[in-house]
Amino acid sequence: MRRAFKFRLWTNENEERELETMLETHRRLYNICLDYRKLAYEIYAATINYDDCSRWFKHQRTINPFFARLNFSSAQATMRRLDKAYVAFLRRVKAGKKPGFPRFKGPDHFTSVEFPKYGDGVRFKGQRLYVQHVGEIRVKLHRRIEGKIKTVTIKREGDKWYAVFSCDLGDVKVEPSTGPAVGIDVGLSSFLTKDTGEKEPNPRYLKTALPKLRRKQRSLSRKKRNGKNRRKTRKQVAKVHARVANLRREHHHQIALKLTRRYGFIAVESLNIDNMLKNDRLARAISDVAWSNFLLTLQSKAESAGVEFVKVNARGTTQECFGCGQVIKKDLSQRWHSCGCGCSLDRDENAARNILARGLLARTEPAGPNVAGCRKRAPRSPLVHEGE
Repeated sequence: MRRAFKFRLWTNENEERELETMLETHRRLYNICLDYRKLAYEIYAATINYDDCSRWFKHQRTINPFFARLNFSSAQATMRRLDKAYVAFLRRVKAGKKPGFPRFKGPDHFTSVEFPKYGDGVRFKGQRLYVQHVGEIRVKLHRRIEGKIKTVTIKREGDKWYAVFSCDLGDVKVEPSTGPAVGIDVGLSSFLTKDTGEKEPNPRYLKTALPKLRRKQRSLSRKKRNGKNRRKTRKQVAKVHARVANLRREHHHQIALKLTRRYGFIAVESLNIDNMLKNDRLARAISDVAWSNFLLTLQSKAESAGVEFVKVNARGTTQECFGCGQVIKKDLSQRWHSCGCGCSLDRDENAARNILARGLLARTEPAGPNVAGCRKRAPRSPLVHEGE
């Protein structure tokens, strides 16, 4: 089992300058290798792979003083990062999907450096973290690191620096939970609704921060490009975004922890977020609630706590009546479910009950890799049955 431990780095002015230089050098290495591969294919129809980039970098270290100051293993990790982007690009091309060619990284879109082996360029010295060519940095060790440290990532979030330790805990025996089952329907009016009707409010952190964010972005737009004041204001904008992300992440962890401590079986809906974000009126609200991140956090905590976690097909869970299975068409403005069978309850609660039913059914009749299918219905008429 792998687990990540994230700690704040308390940097002084000199350490922060060295970290910024290291991060910028890695960014330029990534962009130069991308340009190298792109031009080789466009001009000579030649394919440049990771090994070619690594040999080129080894030579460049002898003439480029900035590349010479990089830890060689961390530089290899940056080049492998580009190689993974290329592999994913080619896979999408072969699958007939939107290719999404690897992009050149700007300063705001390259924020981390990975050290693939603990002890090679980064290690603890007492209560401080030694980083090659940076020095010994104070670390806020607010909890004990468990297991064996495999990789270390130095990351910048806004104007703060963090160290993320990926640790191998070995084979951990997790006892199955004996708690009750629950079905969860995520939404916008409420963050989530359980099959019992309990709701968790949606905090809407981005909406709360929008007035301040708009002021900062207007100020940024008036600053001269490449100027010192523009760089300062850009950091202020990034700081607002970082606070929103931190609040959202903390909320996800708190809700996920409450659920895994209380229940032994959790059924959720499998959502296609990319398609949902195409709705111009709801895209910002969907991004603010961050369902994908929450479900990943919930799944991780469930696995660690021995809680069974199942994703089910979300199609029809809102429209289908839990009482009789009849499809009752409703638009987004209709928040109450009423059926002729006498079933009358909140729309989201009805969906959560359907999700739980499909999740329990998936225990004995799995319909795919960790995703349960829809409940089978009887044919609409004998003609349909005969045609099949």
